[in-house]
Amino acid sequence: MVGKSHLAEGWRIGLKDKRPCFCLSMEFPFFHGKISRKACEELLCKKGKNGSYLIRESESVAGALCLCVFFEKVIYTYRIFRDYEGYYKMQTSEGVPEKVFRTLKDLIYNYEKPNQGLVTKLRYPVKKTSSSRRNQKFKLGNDNVYDEIDETDYVDVLP
Repeated sequence: MVGKSHLAEGWRIGLKDKRPCFCLSMEFPFFHGKISRKACEELLCKKGKNGSYLIRESESVAGALCLCVFFEKVIYTYRIFRDYEGYYKMQTSEGVPEKVFRTLKDLIYNYEKPNQGLVTKLRYPVKKTSSSRRNQKFKLGNDNVYDEIDETDYVDVLP
């Protein structure tokens, strides 16, 4: 798929052992990880705009992601799966043709357009706050502030 989106080049979510995981240096700002459906609904309702969306891990289906979309005061949830070749697809109703996407970015870009099968087009990503990102890093065991420092942050000290 060719075109620009509000997603930065190279951002992706990987699946490891059938569970979503972070590529921490390249995370989606609207990927909220393992939050509850209730917390997701609160975030989307707080935003309150039709077309607001976020992605979270599914609570009931291991390895699946949920695209959650706000429209007319209702939250619509669409499951996203990744096949064994690494392609992404959205769960569809019986008889509706499946669309397959090379990347999660391609999937989001497709559904930013109208009339693609969602209740409304994706318009407003609900981004994680920096405090929830830090909490997610802590839960993943990446709470060491020194992990974020590289060698260019050091200087030589003369005796």
